[in-house]
Amino acid sequence: MLNSLRLAMFRSHRALRLEFDGRPVAIRGPNGAGKTNILEAISLLSPGRGLRGALSAEIAQRGGAGGWKVVAELDGHEVETWGEGAGRLVRLDGKAAPQSALGALVPMVWLVPAMDRLWIEAPEGRRRFLDRLTLAFEPEHAPASLAYERAMRERNRLLRDGVTDPGWYGVIEARMAEAGARVHAGRSATVARLAAAQVEGAFPAADLSLDPGAGTEDLAAALAAGRGRDLAAGRTLSGPHRADLLARWRAKDMPAAMCSTGEQKLLLIGLVLANARAVAELRGRAPVLLLDEVAAHLDPGRREALYDALSASGTQAFLTGTEDALFDSLGGRAQGLRLDASGAVI
Repeated sequence: MLNSLRLAMFRSHRALRLEFDGRPVAIRGPNGAGKTNILEAISLLSPGRGLRGALSAEIAQRGGAGGWKVVAELDGHEVETWGEGAGRLVRLDGKAAPQSALGALVPMVWLVPAMDRLWIEAPEGRRRFLDRLTLAFEPEHAPASLAYERAMRERNRLLRDGVTDPGWYGVIEARMAEAGARVHAGRSATVARLAAAQVEGAFPAADLSLDPGAGTEDLAAALAAGRGRDLAAGRTLSGPHRADLLARWRAKDMPAAMCSTGEQKLLLIGLVLANARAVAELRGRAPVLLLDEVAAHLDPGRREALYDALSASGTQAFLTGTEDALFDSLGGRAQGLRLDASGAVI
């Protein structure tokens, strides 16, 4: 679990220190108080760019020197991550570490308002969502994804430069095929685990399927055969980077894209709760959940069902909202945290 969090020059928070006791945390405050910034800081205790997908330089507080830092006690380890310029660095228990090392600490999943249109927008967002769920099960999914993306960037560079020598492509495509197979296997396993962990109730079950992207079954052969087409396009057109997660509301037998906005939100929450149950069973501990403004979009009955599910799962969840009434039914099951308009804890 996350025991403590310190922020320095992080977006709206010049300096902030928070202590947590393992219960769900209800973060309340007016718009602009920096509630989501706290969730973003927590999300950077996992691999990647966090829940906003921001570059390091975008995180630093305006008017500062351009750097920022997050320090946390997480699962018995001291984790530090900070940005100076374009990239971000990580230190684990006082030693420099790659971002991928964070995936082995505590699994982490989030829902933010920007994901409300996940089922009707481009596949890229659904891939990111599925990869985040997969990372909660398999920490090695992050390095596999990075290896695939690095190799694909090299291949795309050759394509843009008009290189036709097959010798240049062969080695890169072999690396893409090896890493791509691991990425696809991880995603497929996640879809199967989610299917088994879903429970019909306040949040609907979804029938899930994975469109793996053309050529995934024998990616090395597909890449070799597609070089001419890819040269014309200037990019790689086959592989798991073109995969898509498809979902149908099971009880209604309706594609997620055709459901109402509220129904699409319920499907997402149901998948996140299923992920928490399945991760707890597989890894012996539930993931940390970051739920930004989720309660505000639920009716009272479903809010209570969400809080009951979080309490039953034993997950450490961080929820944000502007009104106290949103968290009334949590009662003593949650730790309260209130911010004033300046972002200070009151």
